[in-house]
Amino acid sequence: MFHIRIHGRGGQGVVTAAELLSVAAFFDGKYAQAFPSFGSERMGAPVTAFCRMGDREIRSHEPVSYPNVVIIQDATLLSHVDVFSGLSQSGYILINSTQTLETLHVAEFCSTLPEGHCCVIPVSEIAMHHLERPFMNTGLVAGFAKLTGALSRQSVENAIQQTFPGRLGELNIQIAAEVYEQKVSSTLSPKAII
Repeated sequence: MFHIRIHGRGGQGVVTAAELLSVAAFFDGKYAQAFPSFGSERMGAPVTAFCRMGDREIRSHEPVSYPNVVIIQDATLLSHVDVFSGLSQSGYILINSTQTLETLHVAEFCSTLPEGHCCVIPVSEIAMHHLERPFMNTGLVAGFAKLTGALSRQSVENAIQQTFPGRLGELNIQIAAEVYEQKVSSTLSPKAII
């Protein structure tokens, strides 16, 4: 079972990202749940959302304290929130940024995880190219699927189309496709960007 925690800021689509993950899991015939946790409910405040997915019924409904996947939509949170708290020793880290793991000051922590389990994707830049807005949730869902292999590409596209019908869905599918086409590097060098 995947226990996923997503960190971002209010207005960045953190809750939508968790919901997209769960819908994609349903399309793949898995069990899933998604829910948010809000502190001060204001634009720009730290927000956390959770998703669980697996092959068996999910009975737990509490927040994910011990994730095996952490998705960081806003890299500025790395210095303000303990985003890696409780992360499994074999867990995955996915960060939205144009910087490297070294310049984000997480390379040392990432070196404790299995090779290829920690990567950075410039999803906001990819989204700007397609939507002219830095919406990163669909790209990070695609990045999660590519990094972990837990979801099929088709299920991610189906979830995007169901959530964002019409032209908006098509543009978000293009963002996801661009993430899928990026080369994955499992090193911690400056090339450690999907």
